[in-house]
Amino acid sequence: MKAMIIREHGGPEVLQLAERPKPVPRPGEVLIKVYAAGVNRPDVAQRKGSYPPPAGAPVDIPGLEVAGVVEAIGPGVLLWQAGDEVCALVAGGGYAEYCLAPEGQCLPVPAGVSMVEAASLPETFFTVWSNVFDRAGLKPRHSLLVHGGSSGIGVAAIQIAKALGSTVYVTAGSAHKCEVCEHLGAAKAINYKTQNFADEIMQLTNGNGVDVILDMIGGDYTPLNLAALANDGRLVLINTMKGKDAQVDLSLIMLKRITITGSTLRARDIEFKAAIAKQLKNHVWPLIEQGKIKAVINQTYALQQAAEAHLLMESSEHIGKIVLVVP
Repeated sequence: MKAMIIREHGGPEVLQLAERPKPVPRPGEVLIKVYAAGVNRPDVAQRKGSYPPPAGAPVDIPGLEVAGVVEAIGPGVLLWQAGDEVCALVAGGGYAEYCLAPEGQCLPVPAGVSMVEAASLPETFFTVWSNVFDRAGLKPRHSLLVHGGSSGIGVAAIQIAKALGSTVYVTAGSAHKCEVCEHLGAAKAINYKTQNFADEIMQLTNGNGVDVILDMIGGDYTPLNLAALANDGRLVLINTMKGKDAQVDLSLIMLKRITITGSTLRARDIEFKAAIAKQLKNHVWPLIEQGKIKAVINQTYALQQAAEAHLLMESSEHIGKIVLVVP
């Protein structure tokens, strides 16, 4: 099969098209003929050498989400059969013509959704559900602040939380990005380049603050996050794009009874990810099929143009998801 491999750690130019053996499904796995693969920031980090794949995942083929057709099933697989259209969260190997996935990490392609759109769903939707709803316990009528509102994570979080009855605020880096976020359902988008988001949140919430913050920025956003949280608020960290170190007022955590938590998804076990898949199928997939949640695709590239896709990802100029199309 053809695959885009990481020749060595470095810039986008290290991605190159190569021949690799077609994978063979092991017990509990399905082999997917890939039609499209999502591009995500962890792919960029892996290419640079700062995010190694977990044990058992392809070492040099990035890609954490795919959509396609089940080509073959391994021993013991009960949920799928050859010919089923699926999208899947994988630990790596998505930038290829064929990819293995644990059966529990696959979901049906929602009715009315294209393969390209389906490929944009798993990584961000699994991440949002696990962190916002499972870890932070967001409920209907709660309020949520999402940093990076125009990112793949952001557009997923806005739509899911709004559809399930929460009020969503976001930060974004331009007037156009703010406009798009509000069109997707954000009650208010704050331009972090011109406004202090903590001050804005306190004004928008009559001084109460928000119940949950989903943060991929870290660094000097952390004290502002604490200031913007309500009593008993929860801060969930999923990345540290502005650095892993932060200076915080610990007394504020005590006074507001704030919970600070976070997670990474890629290294979690199959059972954990399969449980998230079940929640998404029950609570989110019907909303997609009803048109209440939509895939937001910024741009597609051919598989062999993965380097160009990474350049766009690193520019942060995109809104929504970037997807590779496999011939």
